[in-house]
Formats: sequence, C-alpha cells, structure tokens
Amino acid sequence: MGEKVVADRFDLADRRRYREKLRACLRALRLLLDGRRFDRPRNLMGLEIELNLADAGGQPMMTNTRVLEQIASRDFQTELGQFNLEVNIVPHALSGRVLDQLAEELRTGLAYADRQAREVNARIVMTGILPTLTADDLTSANLTVADRYTLLNDQIMASRGEEVRLDIEGAEHLVCTSESIAPEAACTSVQLHLQVTPGRFADVWNAAQAVSAVQIAMGANSPFLFGHELWRESRVPLFLQATDTRPPELSAQGVRPRTWFGERWIDSAYDLFEENLRYFPALLPICEDEDPLDTLAAGGTPALGELALHNGTVYRWNRPVYGVMDGVPHLRVENRVLPAGPTVADVLANTAFYYGLVRALADEPRPVWSRMPFTDAARNFDAACRYGIDAELWWPRTGRGQGRARVPAVRLVREELLPLAAAGLDAWGVEPSDRDRCLSVIEERCRRHVNGASWQVAAYHRARESGLDRGKALAAVTRGYVERADEGAPVHTWTPGP
Repeated sequence: MGEKVVADRFDLADRRRYREKLRACLRALRLLLDGRRFDRPRNLMGLEIELNLADAGGQPMMTNTRVLEQIASRDFQTELGQFNLEVNIVPHALSGRVLDQLAEELRTGLAYADRQAREVNARIVMTGILPTLTADDLTSANLTVADRYTLLNDQIMASRGEEVRLDIEGAEHLVCTSESIAPEAACTSVQLHLQVTPGRFADVWNAAQAVSAVQIAMGANSPFLFGHELWRESRVPLFLQATDTRPPELSAQGVRPRTWFGERWIDSAYDLFEENLRYFPALLPICEDEDPLDTLAAGGTPALGELALHNGTVYRWNRPVYGVMDGVPHLRVENRVLPAGPTVADVLANTAFYYGLVRALADEPRPVWSRMPFTDAARNFDAACRYGIDAELWWPRTGRGQGRARVPAVRLVREELLPLAAAGLDAWGVEPSDRDRCLSVIEERCRRHVNGASWQVAAYHRARESGLDRGKALAAVTRGYVERADEGAPVHTWTPGP
C-alpha cells in the first residue's frame, strides 16, 4: 500500500465507476499479454524489509517520524504503525556477487539507520513480531499519520461492520478485540520481488506457492503476540485476522478472506488479477483519469492504476505485481512469506534459498505442482506456521515411487531441497562461494533445529524458569535478541538467551 491516497470519502456511484475501470484495466492487461508487450527477461530481484523501533529496554517506541527525520534517506519509509519503518533495496540483477552486494548494502544501511535512531533513543529491531508489543500499543492512535493508512483502516472497518476479533490458539490461546486494523502493524516481513516474463510467470508463482511452507519452517521468527506464545509464525494468522473484512456470518459461508493463500495452481498471471476482481470488492474505489484502453489503442502503455491499487488490497502471500518502467510493462512475483530478521546473514540465507529453489522448481520438466495437489501446499503452509522448524510437510516422493509422503521439514530441506536451491543459484549465475555461504546457514539451522522462533521460545522459557514474570521475560528476550543481532552472526550460532 505504498500508493499516495488522497480521497477521504466515496459516494454510491464511486464503486460502480471503479468496478467499470477495473474491468477496463483487466481487458487492457489481457491485450498487453496477448500482444507480448512486456519487458524482456532481465533476471531482476528486489528486496524490502519492514522494521520495528524499540527503546533500550526492548519496549516499542512510537517515533518513526523522528527516526526518519534523523535517517534522512529515501531508502527508508513509514509503515502502518508508528513503531514501524521499511527499507527498500534497489533492484539487482540476480547473478554474480549479488548476495555479497546485498549483504553489504543491508549491513551498511541498517547500521547507519540504527546509529541515527539512537540519536532519539531508539533501536532498530528486525523480527517478525516485536515480543514486547501489547494490545495497548496497537490502537488507531498509534497508526502512522498518513492518508492511505487512515483511509484503509476506515474502509476495512466499515466493510467488516464490527470490531476486529483476534482468536489464535497455539501453545497458548489469545482472544482479544480491536477497534482498528492496528494489530496488522505488528507484522514485519521481508518481501522478495522477482521480475519475470508472462510466459514464465505461472511456473515461478506455482513454485513460490509450493515452497512457501518450507520458507516458513526454516525462517519462522514470530512466536509471541501480546504476551502470549502462539504459533512459531504468529504473523500469518494475525495478518489474516487483522485485515479480515468478513463478519463471522460471511466467513461461515465460505467467503474468501483478503489475506489469502489461494486455492489452485495457475496457468497465467491473468488468472490472479482476474480472481482479485471476481472475489474481492473494492476497498479504495479511487479512479484515475487514464482510460487504459484508449492509452493502449494510441500505442501507449497504460499504468492500470485501478488494477494496481485493488491488487494492493488483496494480501496474497505470493502476490502478482504489474508495473511500468520507462514506458515498458513488466510483471513481478512478490513473495511476502518471510518474517524480518533475525540478522542480515539470516535474511540473505532466506533470500538465497528462495531464489535458488524457485528457479530450480520452475525449470523442472515435471514440476512439483503437477505431482502435488494444491491442498497439500495449503496445509503445509499452515503446519509450518504452527510448528516452524519442527513441522512435518507433505511432498511428492522422488524416484520411481508414486504419491506423496509426510516428512520432517528439516529432512526434506537437507536431503532434497538444498541441492535444488544450489542448482537454482547456479542457473542464475550466482557466485559459488556466496551460494555456499548462504545455503550453509539453512543447513545449519536444520542440523541444530534452531531458527529465530525456536531461539526466542527457548530464551523465554529460560527467563520464566529464572523467576521473571511474563512481561519481564519477554523484555529480557528482546534485549538479548538485539544484543546478539548486533554482532551479526546468524541465529543458529547464538548463545542461549536471554
């Protein structure tokens, strides 16, 4: 939702006009796809990371405006909550020393930003959910003051017609309500972009869906919410419930939630944009002046502004993105599965694993999605979010055997998926030493059964056993997490906390 939104109210005709413009955009997209107007293969990847702000005691700080003034860089932007920031890395060609370059850019940029944040007594924390957040921190008063956030909140709450209800049962059971979408701000993620041609899009998106569970199993880093130990990746059910426009009755009828894993493998990028129009009413029916079909008929490239805005309010974990650069349209797969952190080394390991695995699976002559029902991918995703690195996943058997087997995620990754990821990175042309350094982090997580979530949970229980109450234990975990993250070593090497 990075688009500038300035409207603050809609009349009864706005949604009808917007729906008509969406249909025109969809027709224009079909014509663009049929006319092969899209950018040539460029192997471009991009990276965004959402961040938290905390004080020296590990408590959230509602001070992103002051911190951004200190940082004074267009690479850093606001996010939904006043304790959130986002850093954007410029697109890179996915080849050569790209992983090393990304690591250097992230370390330099985040270290600078943290130094500037310290000038106003804040620290930058990379984690999926800041453990010390409370329900009192996540109110509409603590949303970032920006038109787009206010309007989005108003429209989601109006569509829902009642309070947001969070009900997440994991190691403990959390039930609470909110009068705004502010709980969504607790979710801080890594977003990985990959520019692809239309002919390649379906294979890459299907591959990304198939490996989403494995990404979560390896990279889970969000075990706490509002003082409760929940799922190993609690960010996923939290985001789903905080953005849910459905009252319970519509949910019971099977109406799809706006945060959506999907329900089928696809054949084209068009499938996803068309589903978004067919299933989801507009939240922000703001019409642009451009007529996309007229622009196309005149030989131009339409921005498809309404389609892009609507697409940004349907929260797929692997989202299709349409964009225009220098007058040429392009498509991207935006992977939104991973939580932030714990360190740059961990983020780059997750990044390498994803890009390598997606390339290898998309290149297979008999792809995994032809051998696995979509329902397996969906239930794998749920299992990985609940159990993290201890999850068991359904996966097609290799060799001559038919069918699928349920296997521990760590075994699946070590025995089958890490070699595939390495081959995929080789296909991209990534430097072998960078490939091995990053993938070795994933291998060691498997060997030691440690990722960000498991470290936080173990540290929390040690703190409780030492006599600390719940709040003080979570604060100690957060302080210990920040101290170790400052050293830069990946989480599987961290000493026990807190």
